[in-house]
Amino acid sequence: MRALICGISGQDGAYLARLLLDKGYEVFGTSRDAQIGSFANLVRLGIRDRVRLESMAANDFRSVLNVLRRTDPQEIYNLAGQSSVGLSFEQPVETLESVAVGTINLLEAIRFLDRPIRFYNAGSSECFGDTEGRAANEQTPFRPRSPYAVAKATAHWLIANYRAAYGLHASTGILFNHESPLRPERFVTKKIVAAAVRIAGGKHSRLTLGNIHIKRDWGWAPEYVDAMWRMLQQTSASDFVIATGESHTLEKFAETAFGQVGLDWREHTDLSEALRRPSDLAEGLGDASRAQEVLGWSPTYRMSDVVKAMVEAERAETERL
Repeated sequence: MRALICGISGQDGAYLARLLLDKGYEVFGTSRDAQIGSFANLVRLGIRDRVRLESMAANDFRSVLNVLRRTDPQEIYNLAGQSSVGLSFEQPVETLESVAVGTINLLEAIRFLDRPIRFYNAGSSECFGDTEGRAANEQTPFRPRSPYAVAKATAHWLIANYRAAYGLHASTGILFNHESPLRPERFVTKKIVAAAVRIAGGKHSRLTLGNIHIKRDWGWAPEYVDAMWRMLQQTSASDFVIATGESHTLEKFAETAFGQVGLDWREHTDLSEALRRPSDLAEGLGDASRAQEVLGWSPTYRMSDVVKAMVEAERAETERL
């Protein structure tokens, strides 16, 4: 089996590449310029030399088509595009183009080549907007509240349209928040963990957070990429919510992280209104019961497990450096 992972340099792309390699796949990965990319996450997982890398501009149809012709994959995983909700408010056009245009170019290339390619698209729980504490499932309406969520919702409906109109085996995974040590520090979860470990190590620094009362459904990224693979093994394509079914505040996340290193987060944290987003979701909570029933997938890590694993990895990385 040959798989093409668009966006292989990110957290999910790296874990997915490792999973597929372990299953015996030949794995290709794309980056805008593969010749100069560091692919640090692949290096960290020890799989950099086992992956074949291709340069591809997802917003350029010719570039996409050429890569698909060269790699001839049976499965494509589209994890590419601008991935930060916060940054999408500053770069709305780039976010929409990289997510939506990249998705339709891949769909058109698959349709043009007319090969039995199975396609996975990375959706987002952000599309649901504020569900007022109710767990979102595959039937919950979309009410996006950020440029990122609008872009992901657009891609979601493109997938549904091509599946219905052209019979493509195309599925969207509507994933709730999932974390790991491979997260960059611009994500608040990694920012909290890194700050806790630094401060515990004797460095005089403080953590600054925005709205600590938001609630999120946090899972473990290596488990979530397994759900992606399972979707493409189904006879019929469809969309699935992937989540833990538990929601916790950012305050609880910080408390848990600092508690892992024996500190009180309140003594080392400042709150800033400047870090609040123009519009933010009060709570994210998912219902993945359909994924359990159809895919046989269920999470084993909960928020406290995720935090513990991230803190342990951050400590190990700090000691290594």
